[in-house]
Amino acid sequence: MRQILNISMPLNMIKIIKKEVKEGGYASVSEFLRYLIREWQQEKLLRELNQQTKDFEAGKGIVLKSFKDLDNL
Repeated sequence: MRQILNISMPLNMIKIIKKEVKEGGYASVSEFLRYLIREWQQEKLLRELNQQTKDFEAGKGIVLKSFKDLDNL
């Protein structure tokens, strides 16, 4: 189910977004913003994964003995 979200932005940002929609092949401003949010989510997940890899390599990993141990994280 979709809902409407109204946001306020400086005029220069609005111009950038509208230009990108027109030139970038996006059907609407909403589609463009959804794309940006998906990209942000992927980048966030990648940063978290990289941090967890560093923690694991530094010996800070958590050893789980069963799936029940996930509830305690």
